[in-house]
Amino acid sequence: MRRFLLLMVSCCSLVSATVNAQTKHLPRIAIAGLAIESSTFSPALTKEEAFHARYGADVFNAYPFFGVDSPLRYRAVWIPALIGKSLPGGAVTREAYESLVRQTLDSLKKNAPYDGLFFDIHGAMSVVGLDDPEGDFITRIRKVIGNKTIISTSMDLHGNVSWRLAENTDLITCYRMAPHEDAMETKQRAVQHLLQRIESGKGKPAFKAWIPIPVLLPGEKTSTRIEPAKTVYKAVAPAAAQPGIIDAAIWVGYAWADEPRNHAVVMVTGDDKQKVTHTAEQLAKSFWDARFGYTFVAPTDNLQGALDKAIASAKHPFFISDSGDNPTAGGAGDVTWTLTEILKRKEFQSENGPSLIYASIPGPELVKKAMEAGVGGRVDAYAGAAVDARYAPPVRLAGTVEAIEKGDKDAEVEVVVKVGSVHVIVTQKRKPYHKENDFTRLGLNPRKSDIVVVKIGYLEPELYNMRADWILALTPGGVDQDLERLPYKRIQRPMFPLDKSMKEPDLSAKLVPSSDRLRASLHAK
Repeated sequence: MRRFLLLMVSCCSLVSATVNAQTKHLPRIAIAGLAIESSTFSPALTKEEAFHARYGADVFNAYPFFGVDSPLRYRAVWIPALIGKSLPGGAVTREAYESLVRQTLDSLKKNAPYDGLFFDIHGAMSVVGLDDPEGDFITRIRKVIGNKTIISTSMDLHGNVSWRLAENTDLITCYRMAPHEDAMETKQRAVQHLLQRIESGKGKPAFKAWIPIPVLLPGEKTSTRIEPAKTVYKAVAPAAAQPGIIDAAIWVGYAWADEPRNHAVVMVTGDDKQKVTHTAEQLAKSFWDARFGYTFVAPTDNLQGALDKAIASAKHPFFISDSGDNPTAGGAGDVTWTLTEILKRKEFQSENGPSLIYASIPGPELVKKAMEAGVGGRVDAYAGAAVDARYAPPVRLAGTVEAIEKGDKDAEVEVVVKVGSVHVIVTQKRKPYHKENDFTRLGLNPRKSDIVVVKIGYLEPELYNMRADWILALTPGGVDQDLERLPYKRIQRPMFPLDKSMKEPDLSAKLVPSSDRLRASLHAK
């Protein structure tokens, strides 16, 4: 028995030593990032709780490719710090930003050193009183982890890449599809590039080419579903697959924030200088040359015209995008102008009128009264315009409560109120509706509705596949699709399409210094 116990102890010690030895040789890689799209043309403000921050092991739950059965999980010692992702909205308060950054830096300090860091950001965060938050964030991270650590950055193609962000990152990539069906694929690519460069001993790329392009367009005009973006972006993957190149990326930029960094950008990274610079210049030229061809992803009209077409149409469901207050792009989500105009229409004032689903409007007071009345009860209360009342005041909804659902992560509580032939989804907190289940869980069947109005721009895949017809209504709000009527003051000019007759820009590649050559003085910029 004693010999058996000694043998077991010996075996356990051997296994432990083997695991420790293997772990000792695995790279130490941190995970951190904050993601939000923030409209500076919206009066809304985003607070810390909106980011739903994840810490420690919970971070892995945000990435399917880090599952317990994934080989990636075991190729490094992963050290999650903090990641946070907020529904797009208004500018982030300075207090919220500083709190989340401080927590991230404290965690990074505690667990240093690192061979690499996976930096998961969107790229269009605006913070009250601070330009280029992502550039500020990565600079402060560098002060903690040092310049030798390799940072691989994953971004949304609607993000912005400032020179400061380009300097401080080493490997960088972004989505290649809009809508972003390749979001998780892009994040995994950023992680794989990081592992490959560390494991191979190649380290940081020898060259990073950065080209700013003076174009600022909404995603609804640059969707990869249609030309010319379809062809422009189709060239990215083959470009990135060339020997001597690690990755190639085109950022459309974010149109609804007024900062100097907001414009399109191309970046290419790799070890072959000629290929890196030439490829970057080719991609930049293709994006620039196509500028007059970018058009809306769907037919457009004002709201009255959109409703006229939908009512007259025999194609159901007929989708209308209430695009100016789209919460998936940074709108406040509580502009009542469109719903107010719909309820004025005689066609919808009778219960037997065309069935219309409106998704959605936040109204905490109405939600409370609906819960008191119960399903089948009557409610008469106001909703919306608590944040953005510039276009219309709170809307009065007097109707029958059809559904009450609790527990949604974003909305918290959802109720459906029928007013005439309109089924209005009212939420405790704002929420975008872009999946079929968002409706069916409330007892609504969008496939059998005559008209479905959603606060969204281009339709996300499930809605797009469901539509019988679709029109993009050019409605007012913090993400107004008519960029030429937005009060830009700080973006770099000239800028297309605001300055259509501008001269040809310099689209030659700018080589970005490697992050390990950065001086402390650069971090202060």
